[in-house]
Amino acid sequence: MSNNIILDKTYSFAVKTVKLSQYLVDEKKEYVLSKQILRSGTSIGANTEEAIGGCSKKDFIYKLNIAYKEARETKYWLRLLKDTGYISIDEFDSLFEELGQILKILFTIIKKSKENEQR
Repeated sequence: MSNNIILDKTYSFAVKTVKLSQYLVDEKKEYVLSKQILRSGTSIGANTEEAIGGCSKKDFIYKLNIAYKEARETKYWLRLLKDTGYISIDEFDSLFEELGQILKILFTIIKKSKENEQR
C-alpha cells in the first residue's frame, strides 16, 4: 500500500487484469483480446504512477489524461469480453464497478488539477 488511493486502486486493478489475461489464455485459449485487456488495464496504473513523478503540473495532467483514456479503453474491452461470453456477468460486474471508481477518481483529480493550474 502506498497511502495514495488512486495508486493503490490502479495497482490492484492491474493485478486483477493480469490474472484475467492469464485466465483468458489458459482457460479460454483467447490470445488477442487477452493482450488488449492486459495492455490497457495495466497501463492505467503505470500512467498514474508516471503522473505522480511528473516534472510539472502540465506533465501530471497529461499523464493522468492518458490513464483516463486507457481506463475508458479497458471499459470497452471488458464489455466486449462479457458480451462475447469470455467472462461471466459476475466477473464483469466486479471489474466494471472497480473501473468505474477509478474513472471517477481520475476525472476528479484531472478536473481539480486543471482548475488549480488556471489560478
